[in-house]
Amino acid sequence: MLAAALAANINLAHDCKSGTCATCRVRLVSGEVAYLEEPMGLLPEEAGAGFALACQARARTDLVIEAEVRPALAQPPARRAAVVSGIEPLADDVTRLTLELPDLDRFDFLPGQHIQVLMGDGRPRSFSMASAPTGNRFDLHIRRIPGGAFTDVQLPSLAEGDTLDVELPLGSFFLRKDDFRPLLMVATGTGLAPIKSVLESLMEDPDCPPSFLYWGARGPGDLYLHDEIAGWSSRLPEFEYRPVLSRPPPGWEGRRGYVQDAVVAEIDDLSEYSIYLCGSPVMVGSAKALFIERGASLNHIYADSFLFQHNR
Repeated sequence: MLAAALAANINLAHDCKSGTCATCRVRLVSGEVAYLEEPMGLLPEEAGAGFALACQARARTDLVIEAEVRPALAQPPARRAAVVSGIEPLADDVTRLTLELPDLDRFDFLPGQHIQVLMGDGRPRSFSMASAPTGNRFDLHIRRIPGGAFTDVQLPSLAEGDTLDVELPLGSFFLRKDDFRPLLMVATGTGLAPIKSVLESLMEDPDCPPSFLYWGARGPGDLYLHDEIAGWSSRLPEFEYRPVLSRPPPGWEGRRGYVQDAVVAEIDDLSEYSIYLCGSPVMVGSAKALFIERGASLNHIYADSFLFQHNR
């Protein structure tokens, strides 16, 4: 379905093209589709409600669908040279990498989107931008993957002034500015990065809706921007922050367990929220199922699963 749409110059929202991220989810108004294999990104509850994943669905009949088309304001991706302008450890295994695009005065992207760093052999490594669009600089939050060709080998050797080959901006996980529902942001680990980009873009905005951030981690050391986020309430109206630890130390007085469980323990009815999920596929899948049970609108759940590329 997706291939047919793109061939007809209908730019349906999509990302992974493997049936995992669910960015290409569409609603079947009429007609039937089939899959060679059931896509892991489509929950049974979603399929039962008439949704399909366009990148994997094959038409068995004529179809009428409802689908999101990429907005015209999304910049087309381009390959550019990015210069390293800052490297800072945020945690034992997380680095803030700041990149600059010297050929641009301003780099516009949709808050929540990502870039690809192109390795010497052309293999891409994807990282979400962790800052709001301002000027020609942006931040990445990069978690070290032991043995990773980029995160564990190339990143430690980078210095200010070095150049990386990148493709940007990419992705259909971004802030829907025309949706004025309260924002429920749920992240694990460095899934915080695109959520941070979204929330920073709303700071000082008088039309910013109420926003709630639930950030899941193992221990306190993994909450690498805890103090900074706790201060966002001075710049975001009606902002609430909930850190959740799955392996809390003795004396931890905050929320415990899995982040998606913390959400449903506190919010009974999710029908009026726009929900942004970013982190591990396990969390994203579990959260979607739980939130649908609590009335969440399938048309207002936006998800970005982190799939670690081989030898990242």
